[in-house]
Amino acid sequence: MRPRSVQFVVVLRGGQSAEHDVSLRSSQFVEAGLMAAGYEVAAIDIDRAGRWRAGGSDRSTANVSQAALASLDKADVVFPVLHGPMGEDGTVQGFLEVLGKPYVGCTVPGSAIAMDKGVSKALARAAGIPVLPAFVAVAADAETAAARAQAVSLTLPIFVKPCNMGSSVGVSRVDSWDALAAAILEATKHDPRVLIEQGLDAPREIEISVLGNDVPDASVPGEIVPGESFYTFEAKYGDSDSQLMIPAELPMDQSESLRALAVRAFSCLLCRGLARVDFLLTKDGEAFLNEVNTLPGFTEISMYPKLWAASGLDAAELFRKLIELAVQHHHSTRTVRDTSSCAQKLDP
Repeated sequence: MRPRSVQFVVVLRGGQSAEHDVSLRSSQFVEAGLMAAGYEVAAIDIDRAGRWRAGGSDRSTANVSQAALASLDKADVVFPVLHGPMGEDGTVQGFLEVLGKPYVGCTVPGSAIAMDKGVSKALARAAGIPVLPAFVAVAADAETAAARAQAVSLTLPIFVKPCNMGSSVGVSRVDSWDALAAAILEATKHDPRVLIEQGLDAPREIEISVLGNDVPDASVPGEIVPGESFYTFEAKYGDSDSQLMIPAELPMDQSESLRALAVRAFSCLLCRGLARVDFLLTKDGEAFLNEVNTLPGFTEISMYPKLWAASGLDAAELFRKLIELAVQHHHSTRTVRDTSSCAQKLDP
């Protein structure tokens, strides 16, 4: 059953990042799932310029932001279905904290840490979680990065990734040192900092869904079998030859070890609520943390809900649990209640 105090959930969708359209697809699944779980649902659209409006409101109306705030005021819980910068990186979470609204997903620190591949990999390494050799660079390093990479014993292939971006946007596989500079410049179109990371020879891509606050649980592992050299944006959201193997074909002890490692990574990066933890698995069975995604894709083909379904938690129960976790965390961390409206809090 849903938490008794929660009836009305507001979904935030769209956003300013390159993953705007992915968010819109995810929100369709989330909104349908929340309604199936018995909640009243409304949406707030965030356009690419950062303007907020209540879903269905007239774009020409002068006070569309006030209408969005009115919708937030009524919300018992807010569900940010936003991917990438200005949505998944702690910015929106901080805004909701200021408003005093319970929300689904990680808090500001966990969102910001997990979003930044350079920071999250450094923290994971310090905690003893296996990660691949890597370093962070900026556009000014493009011409010298190849020499630096070789100096720290990186070997081809390597991957260049924007530090703060998801859905494989801006990611390049580099098979020639001469191509590294161009890959860095391409990645910096999406974020000024980029991660230059050791690649592996045909690794298996294993994903695990994590759910919980203080005592998180992990789903069965799933495997992405990409039709290309790696799981590109097009492979994730377009027509491709990629396959999802749920559950992944792994020995039981390795499956349990990866589930435990996923929970360790989740806790190490200060996550709560939900995240999808991704690993790369070598031919010898050695696992490396690839990323922790705090607002994973929620489309009809996305791994996060599919893995929980395979673990015995259907979509309606998953959404009830996410709302319950949001309310629990809110009540455990806010001892003083400010009952003023969103508009009053933002009124200069």
